[in-house]
Amino acid sequence: MDYKPVKTFGELEVKSLDDFVYGIAPHPVKAKNGMVIGAGTVYPEINMTLPPMNIEESTMPEVRRQYAEMIEGILKRARDLYAPGIIVELELLPETTMKPEWGIEINKILRDKMHEYEDKYGLKSILRCTPNDTREILRPPLMRRGQLLENMFITFEKCAEDGADILSIESTGGKEVHDEALVTCNIRKAIFALGVLGVRDMRFLWSNIVSIAERTGAIAGGDTACGFANTALALAEQGMIPRVFAAVDRVATIPRSLVAFEMGAIGPDKDCGYEGPYMKAIAGVPISMEGKTAACAHLSAIGNIAACVCDMWSNESVQNVKLLSAPAPVVSTEQLIYDCRLMNEAAADGRSFALKMRDWLAASDSRLDPQAYVLRPDIVLEISQELVKEKDAFIATKKAAALAAEVIKRGLARGEVQVSSREKKWLDIISSQIETIPDDWEEFWYEIQKELDLEKFRPEEYDLEVIMARGASAGN
Repeated sequence: MDYKPVKTFGELEVKSLDDFVYGIAPHPVKAKNGMVIGAGTVYPEINMTLPPMNIEESTMPEVRRQYAEMIEGILKRARDLYAPGIIVELELLPETTMKPEWGIEINKILRDKMHEYEDKYGLKSILRCTPNDTREILRPPLMRRGQLLENMFITFEKCAEDGADILSIESTGGKEVHDEALVTCNIRKAIFALGVLGVRDMRFLWSNIVSIAERTGAIAGGDTACGFANTALALAEQGMIPRVFAAVDRVATIPRSLVAFEMGAIGPDKDCGYEGPYMKAIAGVPISMEGKTAACAHLSAIGNIAACVCDMWSNESVQNVKLLSAPAPVVSTEQLIYDCRLMNEAAADGRSFALKMRDWLAASDSRLDPQAYVLRPDIVLEISQELVKEKDAFIATKKAAALAAEVIKRGLARGEVQVSSREKKWLDIISSQIETIPDDWEEFWYEIQKELDLEKFRPEEYDLEVIMARGASAGN
């Protein structure tokens, strides 16, 4: 089945660098309780998870207690610090997605307490529900059929019916191939994984998520390349792959992540997609971002610049463990509120002050790492302007990677970004690999399947079996 996009983006929604700033999106999103994301206020988005423990029938009373404790502490701190509102993200774990009744119950625990604080104290809040993409548990994954997929969709629907405001996911279509691409620093395989497999899976998945949102009155938020470019970010931070490769890979995820909005999602985009600024520039949607305050979840070189154009500011995720002051989710809530308060206060003095804050956030990171450099607002608009000229997602993916490499080379020549001497050669290697990729994705599929381990993924789950037969026939 061919899943057709319902929207196309032939021009940028953000027209000018002066309009590209935190807190303001061309298409704000309004929740049922009146909270509006992208209309001038940056809101904290807190994400929390369980400490290490087994999740099974016998431990579910403790699981319930942990979530009840976390949401009570988070909301109390938000109230005490006079937060103008707060977004709570429930990233369901594999076990609580595979058994929908568990995820639905946790969702209700959070939503009920959030309603209580809104009724008693006027603290407005929004619940984002993010089921786990459990399809990857089975290897090679079944992407479009099976009980894992069915339970994931049930979890989406029932949590939305029970009050989840925003639906999101960190989808994994194409990750089977992308993981190998990262280990070998093979940009050809990465572009195939993102621009062919990822795009096709996103169209299937988001056509269903948008349909669920429409049936339940929820908001179809957005996806993230967490399993792709964030994996590259983590590997680069550990010195296992070049930072320039991670930077190029990040930009290459743009067409894939954009599919959610082409299929009808409206944002806010999900936090751990550092490609979010490109989503905002192209689709005009509000975005959630994470940076320095997500150090509880992972380290990175993009702690400040990530906030430049955010509409929600997230901690990524933190376990419910006790720190000296309070449980970690409460601590993260306080940190996020203070970060947002500073950005909002600067903006309250006028647009010029918000722009100055944005530029400080960008300048503090952009020179020190190519992963930060490709998130500089002017670079985001420059690359985005070229990507919207392409109507084919595969060609756009290839172009995105090529543009990223060229922009980093230019920045290096201008002294705008530093790249270690041992990594400079990788920019030429990456560019050379990209030049070998044909513009026709079917031709590329026939060509690259000889380089892939077809035992690791199921081509038919991406509707590629016919293409294989056609390619084999053409090659005879």
